[in-house]
Amino acid sequence: MKRISLILLAVLMLTPMVFAGGQKDDGAVTIGANIYTFADNFMNASIKPEMERYGKELGVQMDIVDSENQQSKLNDQVDVFITKGVDVLAINLVDPASASTIIGKAKAAGIPLILFNKEATEAGAMASYNKVWYVGTNSAESGIIQGQMMVADWKANPNWDKNGDGVVQYVMLKGEPGHPDAEARTKESVKAFVDSGIKVQQLALEADPNWSTTHGNDKMAAWLTSGFAGNIELVICNNDAMAFGAINAMKAAGVRLPIYSVDALDQALQHIADGELDGTVLNDGINQARATLDLAVNAALGKDITEGTSWKIDNNQTKAVRVPYVPVTPDNYKEFMR
Repeated sequence: MKRISLILLAVLMLTPMVFAGGQKDDGAVTIGANIYTFADNFMNASIKPEMERYGKELGVQMDIVDSENQQSKLNDQVDVFITKGVDVLAINLVDPASASTIIGKAKAAGIPLILFNKEATEAGAMASYNKVWYVGTNSAESGIIQGQMMVADWKANPNWDKNGDGVVQYVMLKGEPGHPDAEARTKESVKAFVDSGIKVQQLALEADPNWSTTHGNDKMAAWLTSGFAGNIELVICNNDAMAFGAINAMKAAGVRLPIYSVDALDQALQHIADGELDGTVLNDGINQARATLDLAVNAALGKDITEGTSWKIDNNQTKAVRVPYVPVTPDNYKEFMR
C-alpha cells in the first residue's frame, strides 16, 4: 500500500495541474483572444503586435486567432477557448450587433470577458453580465477631431474652394457599414463644417467592410475620371488604409487634393512628411492593447478591474475604458514617429 501511494504521489508531481478557469500551476493567466480579421491594416499593424509584445511582458499565456471577418467563425473560436479552459476572453467582435451571443457564451461558462475595439451596439448587452467590460474609444471623438482639423485648414486656405462658391464639395471613403467608428466618423467630420457655418456638398460616398487600401485606390481612381472630378475639393477617409489608396490614385492621376484620415499609422506619418496627407487622428492601438490585457489579467485574478493601473471605467452602464484620440498634423507628426 505504501508503494502504491508513493507511485501515485510521483504521478501527481509529474502531471501539470490545471485549476478552475484554466490557470496553470505556474501562475500564468491564460487569455483566449481574437482579431476580427488579420487583413485589417490598423489591427495588424498596431493592436495585434502590441498585444503579443505586452502579453510577454506581463507573463501571460496568449492564444490570438484570426476570425477572418466572420462572426460565425468567431462564435466557434470562443467555444474552443471555453473548452480549453482559458481564464479570460479578449474578444474583438466581427459584428457589434452580435455581442450578446459572445457575452452569453462567456456568462454560461463563468469566464470574464473583455471586448475591445468594436463596441456592442445591442441595448442592455453589457449589463447582462457582471464580468464583461469594454476597451476602445469614444467613436465620435475621432470624427470631431478630424472635422476640426479640416475646418481650420479650410479657413486658412481659401484657394481650396476651387469654384469660389463657399461650399465644401467633398468625397468620403466611409469604411465598414454599421461599424460604430465608421458611422460616427462619417457624421461628425462633416458636422464640424456645418457647426462652423460652412456649407457642404457630398459628391460621393463609398463604404468598404474591409477598410482597405485597394478599395480606396479603386474608388478614388473612379472619382477622378467621373463627371464631377473637377469639383472635388476635399477627400475625407475614415481610416489611413483607404487614404493610402486614395493618395496612390491621386499620384497616378497627377492630382493633389486636401485629404484627411484616421489612425496615424507609420505610413500615414510618412505621407504627412512627404506632403501627401494633410492630417490624421491617432487611434491609439498601443494603449488599447495594453488596457485590454491589464483588465483581462485583473479580471482573471478576481481583482478590481482597474487595480494597479491608470485606466478609468467611464460608467457602470457601458463599463468601458476609453482611450483618447489625438490630432496629428504637419506641425506635430514627428512626435508620433517611432
